[in-house]
Amino acid sequence: MALTFTFDPAVTPALRDGILDLWTDVTNAGGAVGFVAPVTRESIRPELVKQLAALAGGGARLLVGRDEEGRVAATAFLMFNTHRLRTHWLWVYTVMVHPRCQGKGYGRDLMAAVADAARGLDGIEAIRLGCRGGLGLERFYGSCGYKEVGRVPGAIRVAPGDDRDDVTMLLPLL
Repeated sequence: MALTFTFDPAVTPALRDGILDLWTDVTNAGGAVGFVAPVTRESIRPELVKQLAALAGGGARLLVGRDEEGRVAATAFLMFNTHRLRTHWLWVYTVMVHPRCQGKGYGRDLMAAVADAARGLDGIEAIRLGCRGGLGLERFYGSCGYKEVGRVPGAIRVAPGDDRDDVTMLLPLL
């Protein structure tokens, strides 16, 4: 069964809590989504509030994937650039698929839905994303059409003595 994607869903308390649960579960399963396990919902909540504020202010858009039971199973935040020379591309952040959904092709489905959503936005010609090196994410995003366009060695410190590369990937939409 595939995920059902919604672009720009109404942000209800249930959706907010579903994203918070997803983010917590993904992080605690080892996902590279801005935190290092173990985390609690309360440690993630301030970052989610920032992203929801960007949505409310028009600086971001949200894509949500739900499983057959209606649970939040995937997300991506599409963040617009505010600098006038960079408004033709956007960033995608907090790309997540729930651990229970891994291995079913939902990550590819999510990235295809992200590209489709971005193509529907006026003036957007490319998508950039950053990922943590050392986890094979570059290969995954590469298989979705993204190209590595930058790498900063050791820029992400997940623990003392465990530094990872910060990798920038790009998907041209034209």
